[in-house]
Amino acid sequence: MKKLTISLGLIFLAFGLTSCKKIEEVPSDKDIRMEWWRDAKFGMFIHWGLYAIPAGEWKGQKLEKGKIGEWIMHSLDIDISEYEKLANEFNPIKFDASKWVKIAKDAGMKYIVITSKHHDGFSLWDSKVSDYDVIDASPYKRDILMELTNAANEAGIKMCFYYSIMDWHHPNAESPKNYKHQNNPDANWDNYRENYMIPQITELVKKYKPAVLWFDGEWIPEWTEKQGSDLYNYLMDLDPKLIINNRISKAREGMSGMNKYDDAAGDFGTPEQEILEETSDYDWESCMTMNDTWGYRKDDDNWKSSEQLIYNLIDVTAKGGNYLLNVGPMADGEIPQESISRLKDIGNWVKINGEAIYSSLRWKPFKKDNIYFTLSKDEKFIYAILTEKISDGKIKINGFLPLKDSEIIHLGTNKKVKWEKLSETKFSLSFPQIENFGFAQTLKIRVK
Repeated sequence: MKKLTISLGLIFLAFGLTSCKKIEEVPSDKDIRMEWWRDAKFGMFIHWGLYAIPAGEWKGQKLEKGKIGEWIMHSLDIDISEYEKLANEFNPIKFDASKWVKIAKDAGMKYIVITSKHHDGFSLWDSKVSDYDVIDASPYKRDILMELTNAANEAGIKMCFYYSIMDWHHPNAESPKNYKHQNNPDANWDNYRENYMIPQITELVKKYKPAVLWFDGEWIPEWTEKQGSDLYNYLMDLDPKLIINNRISKAREGMSGMNKYDDAAGDFGTPEQEILEETSDYDWESCMTMNDTWGYRKDDDNWKSSEQLIYNLIDVTAKGGNYLLNVGPMADGEIPQESISRLKDIGNWVKINGEAIYSSLRWKPFKKDNIYFTLSKDEKFIYAILTEKISDGKIKINGFLPLKDSEIIHLGTNKKVKWEKLSETKFSLSFPQIENFGFAQTLKIRVK
């Protein structure tokens, strides 16, 4: 009997170990939700609203250098009664949703995040709980979010919405400790949250079915971790496929964007205007501008080069993150030509090198000697992205070996690159046959 008990115990133990292994291999609900986002790698951020009209200048007073366009109401202390008159001027007759989506798609972007409502409180859709929106308050009378959603769906682009928790326009959203615009001593935050903010967010989810909700403005003291957690749970019940950033909680640590503590609400970190120095096991997305502002400023000419933007995409991808690159359309609905030309350059690069970016995994180390590495999703190939010109066409790579007798391919030319084993973890490459060796060339190396 004792032997039988032991045998049964071993059987149960073996069954248990097998079961555990299977459980570990089954993707979690979050992994299933996040798969498209993790594969996408590259998205377009769009900051657009009333602030595009003054474009950094109010009645002859210019924003200080370094101040961002969408904050003009606060930065220049513009009275609400004056600022809201901008809605009467908001008539972007050159706005073309299909054109915007095509610009994003041609750049290689897989999703779009637009400011449905920024801190100034103006909404780009027909909100049933507000008259301060594009349909009721402006002469434009067109649902910008629906037009973009339809165009994005047709193009196979995921549509996502930014929403500001903070609101400088709503009288009950007054935050006297941080931003005093209403001068309302009787402000009732709970009333704003329950009867305005949550109903607006519910409208967005039910009517437009966004793939991501991207929150901001969570730093005001009126917003708490419990409110964030409750809202997150509510939204996940509303749409279990939703992805939500960590700014729904209070965990974000400044511009570095990652969580200060575990168990915070949200699905991914949000570094702003910076890229993680190392990698992280927590999903993250660097949101960055092409110049110095998010919302359009007519005097901001400090544009980053196309090469720098491509480098950022490579850097973020190799470290396991996503790159959310911003455009700030002008008041008439046109995206600045400076942005379009840079996006075109990025698109030309990803057409050649995209398989090293999309659906890629982190490889450790992600960088060595100015060479960035990514791993294909099936783990059969390592991509070596060379971000510096190799003058003599020869390099050495340390840390792994190609599969024996396999070929190394140069993306773009599809030419074979000669390689030679130097040790068990080191090999050399020689490719003098590749002409016009430009910026950020990619080598595809089979390892399995």
